[in-house]
Order: sequence, then structure tokens, then C-alpha cells
Amino acid sequence: ENPFFSEYQTPFGVPPFDLIQTEHFLPAFEEGIKKHELEIEDILQNEESASFENIIEALDRSGELLSKVSSVFYNLTSCNTSDELQAVAKDVSPLMSQHGDNIRLNPELFKRVKAVYDSKEDLDLSSEQMRLLDETYKGFVRGGANLGEEDQDKLREINKKLSMLSLQFGENILAETNNFQMFIENEEDLAGLPESVKNATAVAAKDAEKEGQWLFTLHKPSMIPFLQYSENRDLRKKIFTGYISRGDNSNENDNKEKVAEIVNLRVEKAHLLGYEDHAAFILEENMSKTSETVYSFMNQIMEAALPVARSEAKNLQTMINEEGGDFKLEAWDWWYYTEKLRKKKYELDEKEIRQYFELENVRTGLFEVVRKLYGLQITELQDMPRPHEDALAFEVKEADGTHVGILYMDFYPRASKRGGAWMSSYRKQYMKDGANIAPVITTVFNFTKPAGDQPALISFEEASTMYHEFGHALHGLLSMCTYEGLSGTSVARDFVELPSQIMENWAAHPEVIKSYAKHFETGEVIPDELIAKLEASSTFNQGFITVEYLSAAFLDMDWHSLKEVTELDVNEFENKSMAKIGLIPEIVVRYRSPYFNHVFSGGYSAGYYSYIWAEVLDADAFEAFKETGDLFDQETALAFRTNILSKGGTEDPMELYLKFRGSKPGIDPLLKKRGLK
Repeated sequence: ENPFFSEYQTPFGVPPFDLIQTEHFLPAFEEGIKKHELEIEDILQNEESASFENIIEALDRSGELLSKVSSVFYNLTSCNTSDELQAVAKDVSPLMSQHGDNIRLNPELFKRVKAVYDSKEDLDLSSEQMRLLDETYKGFVRGGANLGEEDQDKLREINKKLSMLSLQFGENILAETNNFQMFIENEEDLAGLPESVKNATAVAAKDAEKEGQWLFTLHKPSMIPFLQYSENRDLRKKIFTGYISRGDNSNENDNKEKVAEIVNLRVEKAHLLGYEDHAAFILEENMSKTSETVYSFMNQIMEAALPVARSEAKNLQTMINEEGGDFKLEAWDWWYYTEKLRKKKYELDEKEIRQYFELENVRTGLFEVVRKLYGLQITELQDMPRPHEDALAFEVKEADGTHVGILYMDFYPRASKRGGAWMSSYRKQYMKDGANIAPVITTVFNFTKPAGDQPALISFEEASTMYHEFGHALHGLLSMCTYEGLSGTSVARDFVELPSQIMENWAAHPEVIKSYAKHFETGEVIPDELIAKLEASSTFNQGFITVEYLSAAFLDMDWHSLKEVTELDVNEFENKSMAKIGLIPEIVVRYRSPYFNHVFSGGYSAGYYSYIWAEVLDADAFEAFKETGDLFDQETALAFRTNILSKGGTEDPMELYLKFRGSKPGIDPLLKKRGLK
């Protein structure tokens, strides 16, 4: 009766979400691990001499059942979790950690992998096979295969602890986010807020059995509009303080000790594996290669951005003074006065803009962009198993009707979903017995829900986020790789954001905006003068945006550049890190350590800089389209698809980029794009 134990009898082989119950997961994990162990044993029992096919390729093909259950489980714990699922996760985490170590630390298996690796020059391997061999060998070495038995035992214990701490860290943030509720009883306390926000928060209060009130939470679609528009400074402070205090409330969800323990365990692990710090261990696999390169890169941008941020703070303080305010600009004031200044300077009102960005229209416009670029046809599918009732399912096809893959899009926040936006897969693309296994991809968001008779109206920033995550989806959908271990988004962390961030350029282009931005009531296309204002304001507040982001990237690198295990006061360390870069008091680091999910629970440790690193690539890559004079130039689009989107991790990322562009990118296009030069 466990749906994981048989072939999925579903359209396109998607997971049968309607049949999968919480109690199915643990037995499926246990059986998946057992089967994977038997497959590894079969590889070891092969009496033929070690070859690429019977060792490296066999390893990549192994663990199919475990991948099958893992992909569903980890996606659901991110987008639709529950107390029961979280309890299962606590059981699964040590099992998976131990299983991974059992493979990577198997001496006989490593001996065979090394035998193939040492003879690679004598093998007639394709570039993709050579890449898989290199990555497999490095995976064993980086997993501790060369360590002595005592050190391997230490590594196992560290991995087990890190796995559990990462899980608990993320659970605590979800709990802290959901625990904060700001009910407003008096309508005068809603002064300045758009009607759409009032309607949505009234519905939220009604759902919480507080009809007649308004409920604001720490989910971005609720919090950001409040910070932008609320005239009540005390309430702005309350919600902002609630947000930046998550994981730092000295309660059962406090993450400070977990941060210190994670950081120190990562130092221990790096030393065991022969690296001076965790950053060196991570960056070896990235385009940047070294901490020195990352710090130098970030310092160049910070030197350009920090003076601009100081100037912006000065302008906001001037506005406060001119309005008769007798207080100093604080972090909870920045969004509010920035919105007022934007309106004054560009006659641009975010409330007015939202009326043209109806979610379904934005999505339809996005689908048209990828049709023009890559010929893709995207059709909604009804009566499909879905991970949540809010999720939509689509079939993606080539221009000639060939099936490409399945795409889920899940737009609205809920208590069971973590914050932010992301792309993932329920099944990656790969080749099996000469046939292409089509991918099943998901994109997840936290956009404002429809309220009453009004559709979901999103901000321009949220529209850009939709394009961003769809770029990741294209990386997964258009993959054409032989091996699952190299397909789709299995690339260097500082390269993976290129396909996503380049898509944001189309979202912001006037020609494209006019194709999807239509007034939700009248259907009127967004006026040229409003687009012109959006363009004119594109570099507005970029000092704040850049500095706020970079502060988190510096904090990440500082944590992971620690060279010794040490007693840590997390807040003191964070304060020193921010003082070192000269962060002004009016700006709070985008992610404070106790809720920095990206690096303590999400796989971006020593890698949060990747977004702006990839933005250098995307600014240069989009120039390739602009140089042709055609946003949808077919030759350029084909080159990007062929050399970037379809290749996964089958070649060195810079080599792939050079094949597409012909030269390495510089930092100037990024600085100009952000108005910092």
C-alpha cells in the first residue's frame, strides 16, 4: 500500500500526492537505504576490473528509490510541513547522514573509484563522463575517504550533529515566523495602507477567528506593505523588531547556540579534511575558488554602494525633518520614507503599480517570454496530483509538441510553508537505457493571496521574483544530460544563479512589461509614462538594497572564515562583523545570524555572495541579447540554451560561459545597472 514501493500510476509519472501519507515516509526511507546498500554491495561484488561503467556510472544510477522518497519528503517539509512531518524528519536526518557516510567512507568502494580515476587518461571518456568521474572522486575525498579510521569516526559524528542542527534551525525559524501575530483592532491604526492590504489582512484575521480585526504577520506579503505604508511608527517598529528578533528571543526557538555549534562543527570538519576553514572547503568547488577572491569582489562593490546608502539615509532624514519629525531615522522607518520619497521624486506610487501586476497576467506574460525565447509551450493541467491545493500543474512542451517536463507553481504563503521563494525538483532529468527521463520541477513563492473579489495583485519586485525562479526552473526543465548527478541545477553555487537572474532582465524590460502589465479592473495596458517612471526609478534605493544584501554576504563569509573552534557570543560576533564593513545604523543586515536560513539550514554556507557574483554574469550575458537589437534573438537564445541551460554541471562553469559569450565578464555592467557608477 506504500505508493513509493511501486511505479507511480499517475500522468507523466508525477508523485501521487493524494495517496502519500505521513506514515509512508519512514518505511520508504528505510527500504530505500536498504536497497541502496544492496546496490552498492552489487557494485563491490562485481569481479570484473574497475571501469567507468561498473563503478562510476553504476554509482550514479544507484539509489533510485531513496531519491524518489527523498525528493517528495524534503519538498513537502519546505512547502507543506506539519508537526508529524517534522517528527519524521528528526528520525530521517541521522539515518540519511549515516547512510551518506557509509558510502563515502567505504574503503573498498573508494579503492575502486580511485582505480578508475587514476587510469582516466587511458580511458576513452566523453567530456561529460570525465566530469562525472572527477566529481565522483572529489566527492569521496571531500567526504573523508582518505582519512584514518579514528578521524572518519569523528567525521561521522560531526555530520550527524550538523544534519540535526540544520534541521532544528529551520524548524525554529518557521515557528518564530508563525508565532508572531499583530492584530489591529482600530481602523485608524491602518492609516496609509492600501485597500488591497486591508482586505487581505481582514481575511487573515477572520481565518484566525478574529473577525472585524486585521492580522499582520512576518510573512513578506504582510510585513513589507506595512513597513512601506503604515503611518503608525510604533507599529512599524513592532513588526520590524519582531522580524529581526526571530531566533533571538531566548525561548525554546532560540538559535544562537545552534549558530555557534554549527560554525564550530564546520571548523572541526574543515580541519579534519585538511582545509584551514569551512570557506576554503566550500569555495574550492565554486567559480571564485578562494576567500580572498570573494572578499576582494565584495569589497569593490561595497566601496561603491556604501557612500550611496549614506546619501540615501541623509535624504530620508531631510524628509523627516521637513515634515516636522523630531526623531532620527531608524531601520523601521527606511521602507516608509523611501516609499514616500519614491512617490515624490518619480511620482511613482507602489499602490498604483500593483494594480497593473495581477498575478495571472504576470504568469501569462512570463510563459510568452519563454515561448519567444525557446519555443516552449506551457499548458495548465487539470486533475493532476498536486503537493498542495494552492499549487498549479503545467505541462511544458517544445514548439513541435515534444514533452519537456512537468512544472508546479505554488504562489501563496501559509503557516506550513517556509518563507521566501525557491525552485526544486521532484524528479531530475537524466537518460536511462537510452531514453530521456523528463524532469518534474516545482517553483514555490510567498505572494499576496487574492482577497474577496480582488485577484492577487503583486509588486513589481514579486513579478521579478517569479521570473527569477522560473529561470531556475528552465535550468531544470531544459537539462539534456546523461547522468542525474550532473543534470539541471547540479552546478557550482556561484553559477547556479545565472539562469535565474538573467530572466529578471526580461521582467523589467519595457517591451515585455507592456505584454503582461494590465490594470486588473479595466484591462488597460500599463501607460508608457508609468513604465518610464519605473525605469527612471530602477536605480533608486540601490545603495540600501546593495548594502543590505552585501552585509549578509560578509557576515556569512566572516562566520565561515573562522580558523579555530572558539567560544562564541553570536550577537557580539555579528556586531563586530558589521562594524568592520562600516554598516550604517539605519540599515540592519538582511539576515541576522539567528534566522540566516540560507547558510545555517539551506546549503548556501560561504556562498551567499553567489547572487551578486551571478549578477555580474547576468548583466554581461543580457548584453549579448541587447547587442543584437532583439530581446528574443533566436541565435543568442539558442546559444544560451545550448551552452548554459542544457549542460548542467557537465563542464567547468567558466568554460560554459566562455562558449556562450566568448569572453569573461567584468564588474562595470553591474555597477552601472545598479546606478553605483
